[in-house]
Amino acid sequence: MEPASQGPGTERALLLSTAPPNKQQKLVAAGVIALLLGAMLLVAPFARNELKSTEPLVLAYTASVFTTELVTAALLLSLFAIQRSPALLVLATAYLFSGFMAVPWALSFPGVLAPMGIAEAGQQTTASIAAIRRIGCPLCLLTYAMLRGSRELRPGRLVPALIVGCIVSVAATVVGITWFIFENQELLPHFTDDSGQITDLWMYVPGVALVLYALLVVLLGLFGRSVLDLWLTVVICALAIDLFLLSFLSSGTRLSVGWWAGRLYSLTAASVVLLVLLAEAASLAARLARSVAAERRAQEARLVTLQAFSASIAHEINQPLASMVTNAHAGLRWLARNEPDLDEAGAALARIARDGQRAGQVIKGIHATFSKGAQDHARLDLNPLLREVLDRYQHEFRTAHLTVQTELDPDLQQVSANRVQIEQVACNLVTNAIDAMRSLADGPRVLLVRSAALDGGEALVAIADSGIGLPPARADRLFEPFFTTKASGLGVGLTVSRLILEAHGGRLWATDNAPRGAIFQFTLPCDRGPHPAAEEPVR
Repeated sequence: MEPASQGPGTERALLLSTAPPNKQQKLVAAGVIALLLGAMLLVAPFARNELKSTEPLVLAYTASVFTTELVTAALLLSLFAIQRSPALLVLATAYLFSGFMAVPWALSFPGVLAPMGIAEAGQQTTASIAAIRRIGCPLCLLTYAMLRGSRELRPGRLVPALIVGCIVSVAATVVGITWFIFENQELLPHFTDDSGQITDLWMYVPGVALVLYALLVVLLGLFGRSVLDLWLTVVICALAIDLFLLSFLSSGTRLSVGWWAGRLYSLTAASVVLLVLLAEAASLAARLARSVAAERRAQEARLVTLQAFSASIAHEINQPLASMVTNAHAGLRWLARNEPDLDEAGAALARIARDGQRAGQVIKGIHATFSKGAQDHARLDLNPLLREVLDRYQHEFRTAHLTVQTELDPDLQQVSANRVQIEQVACNLVTNAIDAMRSLADGPRVLLVRSAALDGGEALVAIADSGIGLPPARADRLFEPFFTTKASGLGVGLTVSRLILEAHGGRLWATDNAPRGAIFQFTLPCDRGPHPAAEEPVR
C-alpha cells in the first residue's frame, strides 16, 4: 500500500484493529470456520476413544498455549500503544489471563507431576481452574466488544503506565486465584467425580460459555467491523468447538480423542490472532520498505533533475555566450582599425544582441522543459529553422573544415512546437556532430541535415556526420543524465533534447552511419489543427 498522504485517516486504515476487512479476507475466514467444523465432524465418531499415557503431552500443549498467548498479548499491547484504544487493552488482558491461567491448570492436571515425585493437587483443582479460564476469557472478550469505538486515550505517560499495570494486575489476579484454589480444596465445587468424569454441575460451565460466545458473535458481527473483529470471530468459533468436543462429544473424558482434539482447537484459537498480527506486521514492514525505497528514489530523481536543470543551463547558455564573446572581439577589431568599419562593427553588435536575446529564450525554454506547466506551442516550419541553425554555425564549419549538405523536403508539413526548444535540440545535435568530426585526422568531414515526412503524420529530422561514431557498447547510455564521451562535456545536452521532444510527443534516437559516423534522428507530430501564427525567429 503506497501512502499517498499521511494523516490520522491513513494511519487508521493501516491498523488491524480499525481497517475494515475486504472480501478476500472474509472468504478466507469463512473457509477457516468451515474447515474447523469439517474437522470436528471427522473427529466426532471417535471422540470417546481414550488415548492412555498421554499425560506428558499436556506440558507441551501448555507451553505452546502459554507462549502463543503471551506473544499475542505483547503484540496487542504494542497496538494499544499506537492506537490507545481501551478495547485493545482489554483484549490483551484476555490473552494474558488465558496464558497465565494455563500454567496452574497444567501443573494441577492429574498424572502430570506424579512421575516427578510431586504431590498432586485435589480432584477438583484442575476443573475449577479450567472453569474460571473458560468463563473469564469470554467475559474479557465481551468487554472488548462493548468498548469498540470508544474514545482513544490521549498520548502521554498514562499509556505505558496502563500497559505495566495491565500485566502486573493480571499476573497478581492469576496468582491470587491459584493460591485460593490450592489452599481451599474443600470449598471447590464438584465438577468431576472420583473416576474423573464430569458431573452435572460442570455442564453449567459450557452452557454459560456458549451463551457468551453466541453473544460475542452477535456483537462482533458475522464478519466483524475490522480485520481484528473478523479473526476474533474465527477464534470464538474455535473455542466453541473446543468446548463442544470436551463437554458433549467426549462426555468430559480426559485424554480421549475428543479431549485432545479440543486441545488442538484451543491451540488454534490461541494462534489465529497471533498469525494475523504477524502477517500484518510483515505486510506493513514490506509496505514501509517499499515506501522508503520509493521516497529515496523520488529524492534521487529530484536531485538528478535539479542537477540536470542547472547543468543544462550552463550547457545551453555556453553557446550564445561564446558567440557573443566572438562577435564582441570581432567588433572591437573592426573599431580598432585605422579607419573603423562602423557597418561591420554594427553587424557584430546586432549579432551580440541577437545572441543575448536567444540566451534569455533558452533559459525560458529549459524552465518550461522541467516545469509541469503548459508550454507555448505554435505552427513551426522545420526547414527554415534548420537553415537558420546551419547559418549560425558557418564559422564553426569553416574552422573544422566541414562540408555541409542538406536534403530538406519541400513538402514537409508544419509541426506544433515551441520554436526555442526545437531550435535548442537542433543546435545540440549540430554541435555534437561538429565535435565528433573535429578530431578526425583524415577522411571526409560531411554533415548531412535531412528532413522528410513520415507515414502517420510525423515529420522527421536527421543529422548525420562522418565522425568517430557512437561509443561502442555504451550507445544505450547516450541519453542518460551526465553521461558524456567528451573530456569537457557535461552530459546533459542529449538528455534535455530527449525531454524536450518527448514533451512535444516526439522521439529522439541514434544509429550508426555508414561507412562511419552517427545519425541522430528525431520526429515531431505534424500540425493538424488551428494554432496561433508561427513564432518569429529570434533576431
